[in-house]
Amino acid sequence: MDTNLPYTVAGRPDTGLTNGKPGIWLCLASEVMLSGALFSTYIILRMGAPEWPHGELNVWLGMANTFILIGSSVTMVMAWASLKLNDFGKHRIYLMATVLLSVAFLVNKYFEYAAHWKASELPDKSTFLAIYFTLTGLHGIHILGGIVVMLYFLGPGAKLYKKSPEQF
Repeated sequence: MDTNLPYTVAGRPDTGLTNGKPGIWLCLASEVMLSGALFSTYIILRMGAPEWPHGELNVWLGMANTFILIGSSVTMVMAWASLKLNDFGKHRIYLMATVLLSVAFLVNKYFEYAAHWKASELPDKSTFLAIYFTLTGLHGIHILGGIVVMLYFLGPGAKLYKKSPEQF
């Protein structure tokens, strides 16, 4: 069974783009709109609150996760660049590193959540905790989805881009 579909592999004659590129941009735009709405809600609620909790979050776990996210962004860009250069060996290495960093982020977030649950700091206790769990939970789902996609491209999907890497 041939998996190549002409309209996804060849660029459109009017724009030169494959269908995948605008699709990715639309997906990213929807992520930005969702995140923008949630952060705007946070700012509005924060500004209107008579008092806001301080010291609720573990700064060291948050700092570690920030460095993990920056590292995973770098490895993801390097995976894409390696793919563009047809260096499939480096692409796989960088993609595996991104998966590992993503899993490290989720494990770190698990320990952070576990500490909150143990202290009975649940979303129903305060507006701050409701916003915190909503924002970080959605981000965790985003990362989990990314892991699934990356594992697909490390496994069965690898043969697709080896056939026609120009679409990336």
